[in-house]
Amino acid sequence: MIDLAFDDAQQAIATTMSQFCSDRCDADRVKAASGHFAGDLWRELAELGMLAIGTPEGEGGAIEMLAAMEVLGACVFPGPLVATFLAGQVLEADARARVAVGETIVAAGVAPLVPWVSDADLILEIANGEVFEAEVEGVVEGVETLGGEPWGRVRLQRGARCERGATGLVFADIAHAAYQAGAGRALVEAASAHARTRTQFGRSIGEFQAVAHPLADCTMDLAAAQTLARRAAFLFDESHEDARCAAIAAKFSADTAALRAAYVAHQVFGATGITREGPVFHVSRRIRQAASSNPATRVEREALLVAFGMVAA
Repeated sequence: MIDLAFDDAQQAIATTMSQFCSDRCDADRVKAASGHFAGDLWRELAELGMLAIGTPEGEGGAIEMLAAMEVLGACVFPGPLVATFLAGQVLEADARARVAVGETIVAAGVAPLVPWVSDADLILEIANGEVFEAEVEGVVEGVETLGGEPWGRVRLQRGARCERGATGLVFADIAHAAYQAGAGRALVEAASAHARTRTQFGRSIGEFQAVAHPLADCTMDLAAAQTLARRAAFLFDESHEDARCAAIAAKFSADTAALRAAYVAHQVFGATGITREGPVFHVSRRIRQAASSNPATRVEREALLVAFGMVAA
């Protein structure tokens, strides 16, 4: 049996990140960061050593990274976190070190729409389950996004193939799943707190089954997604052959659960839930953006079908 509970060191990372987010990255700070790269927050995160987790120079592996990402997701920390953790797996030592200290900002994605590309010093292109270093051809056309992240429409000139690209993408999928599960949990907690205090017909709305049951379902879905992500992280650190499929499944599960949490949270909050100044829109918009920017690829779909015995290898 796999023990997926955090040990003391992993719990310490989660506690450190919780304190950091409470002190430096509350809802107002996240809302203020919409549309641009929050360089000050990024440098502070790097100073804590969080961007080096999972690298040979840093401490820990996928489980330690996941412990940080669950908390960073809960506060919807702005920045190219998944791209940075991908870079830590695929770059050579010198380039990797500059990323870890926050000196080099990384953008990663599938052209022509790439997140954070306007602020990036290094670009990783993802194509057919592999990762390549790339450079921008021409100019970057800024694109306004639902999640408030600075994206760009670009043409990329593909460069060298990263040898550990496939491994890096597994690590990135685990990071994505942990972030989405954390963000979804934050929404459900906020919606549940609102349901306990908002009254209608002389009762708190949380007493009505139409409100309580969807929130309970979301809680279970997110707990399952979190478990899948932790299992994938454990398998990755053990270099297990099932780590890739476990990470893909965790990513899909977390996206699905977090999107459902966003839908239910907006139902609970009503009109205030969809206002920019409201208590949850800054979370739900990031969930939707992350889910839409990391769709299932053909390679991933085929990997899952093979894993579940639905097609021949």
